[in-house]
Amino acid sequence: MINQIQVTKRDGSREPLDLNKFHRVVAWACEGINGVSESEIEIRSHIQFYNGIKTSDIQETLIKAAADLISEDTPGYQYVAGRLINYHLRKEVYGDFNIPHLRDHIRNVVSASYYDKDIEEWYSADDLDILNSYLDHKRDFSIAYVGMEQFRGKYLIKNRVSGHIYETPQMAYMLIAMVLFRNYKEDRLKWVKDLYDATSTFEISLPTPIMAGLRSPQKQFSSCVLIETTDSLDSINATASSIVKYVSQKAGIGIGAGRIRALGSPIRNGDATHTGVIPFYKHFQSAVKSCSQGGVRGGAATLYYPIWHLEVEDLLVLKNNKGTEDNRIRGLDYGVQFNKVMYERLLTGGNITLFSPNDVPDLYDAFFIDVDKFRELYEKYERAPRVRKKSIPAIDLFSAFMQERKDTGRIYLQNVDHANDHGSFIKELAPIRQSNLCSEIDLPTKPLNDINDPEGEISLCTLAAINWGKIRDPADFERPCTLAVRALDELLDYQDYPVLAAKNSTMARRPLGVGIINLAYWLSRNDLSYQSISADGLNKLHQYAEAWSYYLIKASIDLAKEKGPCTKWKETKYGEGIFPIDTYKRDVDELAAAEYKLPWGELAATAREVGIRNSTLMALMPSETSAQISNATNGIEPPRSLVSVKQSKDGVLKQVVPEVRRLKKKYDLLWDQKTPEGYLKIVAILQKFIDQGISVNTSYNPRFYEDEKIPMSEMIGHLLMFYKYGGKQLYYFNTYDGAGEIDIKQPELEAGKIDDEDCEACKI
Repeated sequence: MINQIQVTKRDGSREPLDLNKFHRVVAWACEGINGVSESEIEIRSHIQFYNGIKTSDIQETLIKAAADLISEDTPGYQYVAGRLINYHLRKEVYGDFNIPHLRDHIRNVVSASYYDKDIEEWYSADDLDILNSYLDHKRDFSIAYVGMEQFRGKYLIKNRVSGHIYETPQMAYMLIAMVLFRNYKEDRLKWVKDLYDATSTFEISLPTPIMAGLRSPQKQFSSCVLIETTDSLDSINATASSIVKYVSQKAGIGIGAGRIRALGSPIRNGDATHTGVIPFYKHFQSAVKSCSQGGVRGGAATLYYPIWHLEVEDLLVLKNNKGTEDNRIRGLDYGVQFNKVMYERLLTGGNITLFSPNDVPDLYDAFFIDVDKFRELYEKYERAPRVRKKSIPAIDLFSAFMQERKDTGRIYLQNVDHANDHGSFIKELAPIRQSNLCSEIDLPTKPLNDINDPEGEISLCTLAAINWGKIRDPADFERPCTLAVRALDELLDYQDYPVLAAKNSTMARRPLGVGIINLAYWLSRNDLSYQSISADGLNKLHQYAEAWSYYLIKASIDLAKEKGPCTKWKETKYGEGIFPIDTYKRDVDELAAAEYKLPWGELAATAREVGIRNSTLMALMPSETSAQISNATNGIEPPRSLVSVKQSKDGVLKQVVPEVRRLKKKYDLLWDQKTPEGYLKIVAILQKFIDQGISVNTSYNPRFYEDEKIPMSEMIGHLLMFYKYGGKQLYYFNTYDGAGEIDIKQPELEAGKIDDEDCEACKI
């Protein structure tokens, strides 16, 4: 009989089954949410009660029942499922639905060694009383299902072996703010409260390393690491050692390996011939995969090399599923580097000549710094009879690149001249020679001769993003931009640095990368479309991007007044009063008028006088997980469907686009777009205001093409368009037929698509 059933509580004790309690929890979760039904959840749950059933199992069943009901017609269930998770989580963490005082919570978690022990020393009892009264735990009830699942799976402090969780989301947000502004002397609690508000209401999105680690004893929170190697064994081994150290700290790696000489090059004055680059790339792959990222997944890296490398034909195919293990390295992604000369050869029907970097002195360095010098040297070596070389029609090489990019989805592009000309660094002093895992970071690097080389430079970038969905007017950017810059700048001094070259570089340059989430929602709310965005739409985007960029730069200059500029600020264009709006490709003016609403001239004068605190400030990164937390659309990307179904390590998660009922006809879905041209125009406007790069994806639906085959001319045409408007890096190549990002057909799921989560080391 049902009245004789005993349930097992979390502490192992038993009590009689109380169906009224079961009903009350469901009613509470549905309270105030339109379009949801308590009875529908209970019916859908199909709970088979039996003696000894665990209360936690009952709650997980209710969560799944509510989550299964999420659809574009019934989006409210995402909040019901989120609240049910929250109820479940509070019981697990605190043993009760009620939340303890902040002071008691900190003491308990510090004593368990999961919070930084110093937190108790930084804040007085009065401070903790004030902050405790400011905490708004009801904000947890506005986190949707997918966000709560990501919180309890990845972000909340937990024992990764037992699975026990030690905090709830609002505690996490408050502790992050407390750690970041611990050293502020004036108005410290105000800054803590402001950052808490901005993050817990999703104005600012923080990256996985910060969300999952900041407040813990672990102190490495930079998402992106750029490491460059020379051609020497010492440098290659130092690079591999550095990779191991940073992969173990949850970072994504960008490897600059373009200097390594080609197969057959003489070494030791002709005593032997070089084995070529592939064995060393395998060495880097082993280093990347040797440590997991916090026990969650294997490490990940993108390796960069120039298109004119003598081994390029073999390098382009390293990622594909053909060949053998001996001639393939599938555990890395690859970034292929181009410049103006390569495009000229394509447009004129010419050839691209391949060289081994060691055979052509000064060519590799000129490739990044001076396109005219590069052209002069390149043509000189082409004429030199004794220089080893190979000539290939440019169209054939571009086509091979595009074919591999299409087939694997993971062959990227970097336009190194744009990265240097339109970056924040003076290229002669601090050239950009590579990017990062996700192809949005442009920072200078110097190779290491050994792991402790003080002259080497490993570049780190620390990320965050502004939620454009929260912005109603360009002036609204000032507050979140100021908070993001100040918080991340504090983080640079708080975190540890496993490698000296990374610490030296970060302290000298203090680079940040603040990006964007929820652009698709912003566009739909403003009645704008990716596919056919109008001139007026691009002008509006231009106005908002201007404000976003301006307030980030202003925040860093204001910080320089207070704390001083970074020590290498004179290696930046900012120090000369030169901003991204001064160095962009003028072809962008075809898309949006170069009209500015903010006082850039005054800001430039101040920058020349006081310098800037941070060498870089913007980067548009992927933001899959962070967007889920914020219930926002991913970065600047169009959604694939109104209800997306994400495959993660924690299972299948449903997410509904913001305001789906009101705006469902306004969203421009990815696979409805016939061409990526509109998206690339939006990218061009955004890139105009950015000192680093953008993780730009190109996506194609074959059903819009004859015989469902995407013409090579079309794909190369978009490469040229991207270059024309000053594009720096291309990231994924997505196709609806399964190449690129993994899309698995699941007929039983309403959304019809599952997006597989790949490595998120440098995603936010």
